[in-house]
Amino acid sequence: MKHKSDAAIRKQKKSIACQRCHTHKIKCTGGQPCQRCRQSGISTECHYVNRDRQVKVHESYIEELAAENQRLRDQLSQSPAYITARGDPPSEDITEPADRHVQNPMIGKRAWFQPYDPSLPPIHICEAACTAFATRIRRVLTKSEATSHIARTQYTGESTLMSMRNPGIQWPSLPQARLLIQVVFSQVTRVYHVVLRRSTLDQLEDAYRKANFNDPVLTCKFFALFALGEVYSARSNSCIDCKVPGVTYYVNAIMLIPILPERPSLTHIESLLILSLYSFFLNRRHSAFLLVGSAMRLGLTLGLNHDIPEGKCPSPVDRQHRIRLWWAIYVFDRMYGSKAGWPIQIADEDIFVQMPSKVVEDVHDDHNSDTEFLVASIELAKITGQVIDQIYSRKSHADSFLQREQKLLIALKEWCFALPPPIRLHRDGPAPKNVVSLHLQFNQCIMLASRPVLLHALIQAKSSNPEDDLHATIRQTLKTLSEACIHSARNTHSLIMEEWINGSLPIFGYFYAHYLFSSALVMVVSSQVYSENANDFALFEAAFEILRAMSDHGNLAAAEFYDNLECVRQCLDPGIQPETGVSQPTGTVRMSNNSTEPLPVISSQQAGTVRNNSAPCNPDTTAGFSTNDMAFLGESMEEFLAQPGVDFDLADPSFTDGVDSWPNLSLWTG
Repeated sequence: MKHKSDAAIRKQKKSIACQRCHTHKIKCTGGQPCQRCRQSGISTECHYVNRDRQVKVHESYIEELAAENQRLRDQLSQSPAYITARGDPPSEDITEPADRHVQNPMIGKRAWFQPYDPSLPPIHICEAACTAFATRIRRVLTKSEATSHIARTQYTGESTLMSMRNPGIQWPSLPQARLLIQVVFSQVTRVYHVVLRRSTLDQLEDAYRKANFNDPVLTCKFFALFALGEVYSARSNSCIDCKVPGVTYYVNAIMLIPILPERPSLTHIESLLILSLYSFFLNRRHSAFLLVGSAMRLGLTLGLNHDIPEGKCPSPVDRQHRIRLWWAIYVFDRMYGSKAGWPIQIADEDIFVQMPSKVVEDVHDDHNSDTEFLVASIELAKITGQVIDQIYSRKSHADSFLQREQKLLIALKEWCFALPPPIRLHRDGPAPKNVVSLHLQFNQCIMLASRPVLLHALIQAKSSNPEDDLHATIRQTLKTLSEACIHSARNTHSLIMEEWINGSLPIFGYFYAHYLFSSALVMVVSSQVYSENANDFALFEAAFEILRAMSDHGNLAAAEFYDNLECVRQCLDPGIQPETGVSQPTGTVRMSNNSTEPLPVISSQQAGTVRNNSAPCNPDTTAGFSTNDMAFLGESMEEFLAQPGVDFDLADPSFTDGVDSWPNLSLWTG
């Protein structure tokens, strides 16, 4: 009995022997591996033996698994989503290898949210938004991370919209309807292709001739057009409850599309695009984003992102309308994203439709917008989407921040120099409204790409430890990018100022107010950073006054932007505000409705700011170039753009220090 017990004990010990002890037939202390082998440090594998099976595993494999688990654990713990979910502070040593020296100071460690209502989720604020840039400026000026973002409250709320719903609303008289449609053709369809002009007029005449006012799809389209026509033709506040003309038509049109169709029509998509444009007049940019998103997805169900066979759509005008309508959706997607920083909703690689082209028919000009203009708009929209993706996203990039800046500016320069003469912005006379709109978006694209560098310059100007020892080449590169941003802002200011003085600026327009606000922010930073740019402060004040006037007349977006500029101005030290040396007498600008508004009179010195303050160029080399070309003609800019494959990450690490001091500036807001 005792003998069997000893055998069982020996068998039990054998079953737990490690491979080395089992092979050498030596006593094993047990363990995996045993203590003897661990002390000797010569065990390379463990041999696990039991009564059922034998498994042979190399110890190096186990170590690899453990290391891989730890690596994945570290990655998860450092991801923004995991940090946000746990509520832990972000790790200070999380940097992307490609950007460890030069980074975008607009991008914090975490996304930025702003709580508005304790009962509702916080709203995300994207760093590309101009209001976010204004908040960054105020935090640098005040040297306080406690400076809060200004909540957007100047928009038409849902309760106000519902109170203005009128199910019994009547169509306007036919003469009035014709006028409203013609206003839209003049102000909108010259810039964006959203409808066919002649067929739209034919539909209008047919509806009145047959008294066909009960078709919900047709009613939605024309009410949306009537809303745009009223807001573009109005020059002052005409509604007490809601300060934006045309809102009643807008509300009733919106109520006609609560259920999206299972089989959409092109008319339905047209209506969504028109309503998305009008939403900006109500300063409802989130609603505009949702509407164009619906239009894009309905367009995908119709295959608008593909060329349709001629047999499926025999009419060349209809085929061209499909193409141009898709590209209008595309331009809206990129344009709306650039205003708030939203990511693009469809990648270029998923688009297989040709660019707009001319239709060889006599009716072409009556149906479609200028082809060269539309193609240029699409190409600029592509670059705009790249700016949002390359500069303001938190994804990893193979190139450094300055390398991405270089590629974007090269693309913008090529776009600018390739423009056909009819849509170039020359300095010898007024330009058509659609050309002005195109170049305002171009200037905005340059500012979006380069203003993080200008913000860095402001950080250094207000810092107690400026980068005096920064490498000269890198310092000049940053100065060059800042100058491109400032030049574009001056050009935007000059274009809008001319529209205002001529009385052709839409008083309720969102985009003009936005561009003016964006340029004003650059102007105030320019005047604070560079002493030779002191005159830019006068341009900031002029923009401030125009936004105030637009706000007083009921422009909701201008009211929001005016409040942001007021807060920026309050952050400036009165004792060190720039001396502009430019007198600003107050005069009046008469608008088309015979109302007057006190505004600063712009002197010839200020009106010529674009030429006077731009980087010095040889006059013989600038003949024939537009004012936008001048941003790329400076010697330092040409040198920067001509450097292929330069490792800009050789910059002094102190540039990164300026970024790492911002970890808690990642905001959430709306």
